[in-house]
Formats: sequence, structure tokens, C-alpha cells
Amino acid sequence: MTELDALQTTLAGEHAAVYVYGALGGRTSASATPLLATNVTEAYTAHRTRRDLLTAAVIDLDGEPVAAEAAYDVPRLDSPRDVERAAVDLERACAATYAYLVANTAGGGRRLAVAALNDAAVRELAFRGTPETFPGLDEYTDR
Repeated sequence: MTELDALQTTLAGEHAAVYVYGALGGRTSASATPLLATNVTEAYTAHRTRRDLLTAAVIDLDGEPVAAEAAYDVPRLDSPRDVERAAVDLERACAATYAYLVANTAGGGRRLAVAALNDAAVRELAFRGTPETFPGLDEYTDR
């Protein structure tokens, strides 16, 4: 796996995260659940920023950034708790993707990946997730 391949995989994950957070934002209410709405908005902004950084990193390596899909699967969002659950699942998926990027990069790329991995773990907590010993590495979680 090359660094460019790892960046492309992570960029694809960020495209999905931006899409799903957009859907989550449409299912939250700033008046009924202000903290949830704020957390979703902040996560959406953070993932857009990461997506843009990854796009630039791919271009810097003379790659053609992977395009976003036309649509992504969005779970049922019938309640604020469903939104929280979906956000936790999304942050766990992003953590796994960034752990993969950590393993396949060095230098500045690795620093970006480690920071993003940490951010995903902290955002998971904002959505009532459970801390993991090694975020992004399922085989070591909750030991």
C-alpha cells in the first residue's frame, strides 16, 4: 500500500462522513437538542476541513483525488438517540480509517493522521460513545 493509496482511502471515508453528517444535521434541532445540534455541526465542519486537507495531500503527491459517491447509506434517524448512535458509528469508522493512514504514512502525513485519529476519538465521546484503549483498532478495543 502506498501513501497515496492510503490517502485516497481516507479521503473516500471523509467524503462519506461529510455526507452522513449533513443528513444528521438535518435530523437535529437547535431548539430541542441544542448540544446535539452543536456537536453535529462541529463534527461536520471538522470533517469538511479534513476532507479538504486530504484532497490537497493527494494533489501534492500528483494524484487525482477520489470523487465522492452520489449518495451514502444513512441509518434510520427517528430520534436524537439515533443521531447520536449514527455519529458514534461514523466516528469509529473514521478512527479506523485514520489508524490505517497512520500505519501507511510518515512525517507530516502521519502527524495529520494521528491528530485526526485523536479528534475522532474525542468526538465519539461528545456523542456518548465509550472510550477505546486503541481507537480505530477494533481488535484492541475495550480491553
